[in-house]
This record gives sequence, structure tokens and C-alpha cells, in this order.
Amino acid sequence: MHLLGEARPCYVPGAMTKTTEAQAASKKRIAVIPGDGAGVDVTTEAVKVLRAASAASGLALELEHFDWSADRYLRDGTTLPEGAAKMLPEKFDAILFGALGDPRVKDNRHAADILLGLRFQLDLYVNARPCQLLDARLTPLRDRAERDLDFIIFRENTEDLYVNIGGVFKRDTPDEVAIQEQMNTRKGVERILRYGYEYARRKKLSRLCMTDKSNAIPHGHGLWQRVFAQLRAEYPGIESRHLYVDALAAEMVRDPSQFQVIVAPNLLGDILSDLGAQLVGGMGVAPSGNIHPRKIGLFEPVHGSAPKIAGKNLANPVGSVLSSAMMLEEIGCPAEAEAIRRAVEASVRDGKTTSDLGGAMGTREVGDWLADRVARHGVPGK
Repeated sequence: MHLLGEARPCYVPGAMTKTTEAQAASKKRIAVIPGDGAGVDVTTEAVKVLRAASAASGLALELEHFDWSADRYLRDGTTLPEGAAKMLPEKFDAILFGALGDPRVKDNRHAADILLGLRFQLDLYVNARPCQLLDARLTPLRDRAERDLDFIIFRENTEDLYVNIGGVFKRDTPDEVAIQEQMNTRKGVERILRYGYEYARRKKLSRLCMTDKSNAIPHGHGLWQRVFAQLRAEYPGIESRHLYVDALAAEMVRDPSQFQVIVAPNLLGDILSDLGAQLVGGMGVAPSGNIHPRKIGLFEPVHGSAPKIAGKNLANPVGSVLSSAMMLEEIGCPAEAEAIRRAVEASVRDGKTTSDLGGAMGTREVGDWLADRVARHGVPGK
């Protein structure tokens, strides 16, 4: 048994049995944590597509699976194994994650320990949530084209109400009191805002919107206002705008085309990014990345473990597949990432999708179609 769980190496077809030093240096190692329920189903398909992309380009890609899940927790009490947060960045370039949640674990302790544990211990302060419409027929908004829905939300990922500072007094009595403290630090606010600005500059985008609720949360979100005022002066070439979160939510529905980059506190970004996912076709097509620049990142679809459909060949694997494309781009493999994105766009355009997107295919069949499409069309520039 592997020290940190039942891990099994999985080598990509096409990888050479004997590599040169240069090839060894360019090898990418991915830790795969499928998790629970439908997370296992969609991660299997994402891995299938990753293999096809690496084989088509000659990329040396090695994947190792870890069984951190409800099954493992119920079997031996393990959630996030001791030493995991140290081992992962030492041995791997990125983490491909599925989903966590199982009705057998009533308090979802394993899910909190594993996912939030990795976010906090690895200091993955950027939660990147692209909201890109793949086909106009997928949006519930009337008369909107693909060009009208193409923005990204950067959610601060390590502070706010999610730090779990608080407690309960006189629980389960009529006098019960529950307190949850919000935490914002200048360091945390500045680095997520700066990440958003630098992303906009790198991608040659011209508009950034910061959101908060400082009219009702003057202390915590007043800090966001002060840091925003400071940073916007450093980026005069980017149009900087502020909207309170309720106004921003309304504007995302009324006219999403006005947005390119949105930066938000943790809780507000969590809510807004789910709204954005629904605007572009639902949670099944939404990818995300938990990122710390120049360090290991964790990439996952934003949907949950969906226990009711797990193992039934019904879950949409596109969110996981697009998350794997985000992962490849982050670790320096943009051509392979682009090949995967093109395959996903083609599958939606051609109706080769699961039922939530109007298709008649199952999870495995969509994964097969995407992998075959990547294999047949190859990787740009390779």
C-alpha cells in the first residue's frame, strides 16, 4: 500500500520506455484524486482525454491515482493523510480532482478535510472560474451569442467566512447562538486583486470589475475598497470598475457582455461563479482551478458528487475535461489544452453530449468521442 493511500501509477500510451534527460525533465506528473460519486465517473473520462492529447503531441505525462474519498474514510478513518500537502508539490506538477460528498458521511468531514485542507495548506489563493458560452443554445438568456458570455471570475480562496472562525453556544435550545467570523487580510486582498489585473494584462483584456458588499460590511469590505483604489492606480491601461454584489449579479443577467475579469471575496465569488456557470449551460460544463502562481494547482469541475446519478453513465464529463485543459495550460502545455478545448467545442456543436446539454450520449461515450476527436485532429503545432 502507498504511504498516503492506495495509489496506482498510470502511464500514458505513446510514452517512450527509455527517455532522454531532456524528455525526463519535460515529463509532467499529475496526481489524480477522483473522490466520490460522479467525481469518479467524470475524472475517468478526463483522464481518457488527457491520454489522447499527450499521445497526439508526444507529451510525457504520468498520472498517479489516490483513493482519498468517502470509501477510504469509512474504511480506515483517513481523510487527508498526514504529509499529503508536503508530498504533492514535491512529486507532482498539478492535481486533477473529481468531487467529494457522500450521504454515508453525514457531516461531510472527509470532504472538508481533503478539499479545504488542500486549498488552505497549499495556499491556493486563486479560485479561477471561466464562464464561456460554448454554444448560444445552451444559455437561458434570450438573444445572446457566444461572444456575449466570455468572462472569468477570480474568487479569493483562502479567507472570508471559509476560515471557520466561530462557534455555537447553547446548541439545539431556543437560546442557541451561532457566530461565524469573516476574515480579510491586506495580503490576501491585494494578491487576488493583483492576480486579476496581471491576468487581464497578460491576456490583453481591458476591463476588470471588483465586487464586494462594503455598504453593509464596512470593515471587512472597506479593506477591499482601499486596496482596490491603490491597485487601480497601478494599472491605468485597464478600465477598473466597482459594483456591489447584488448589482453585479443583476448585471451579469442583464448584459454579461460588459464583463471580462471579475474579482470577488470568497463567499461572494462562490455564489457569483455558480450563477455564471448557469448562464453558460449549467454546472456540468463549468471548470475551475485552485491556483497559486508558480506552485502546484488543483483543478476540478465545479459540480458536486451527485450521488443519485453516480455510476449510471449519466454525469456530464465536460466540466472535468475542461478543468484538465486549464491544468495543462497552467503547467505549460497550451497546445494540448487547446486541442482539448476544440474537441469540447466540437462535441457541443455536433450534439455529442449528455442529456443535460440536449444530447443522447452517456458519460463514457462522451469521453470516448472527445478522446477520439483529439486523436484524429491532433494537437495544434505538433
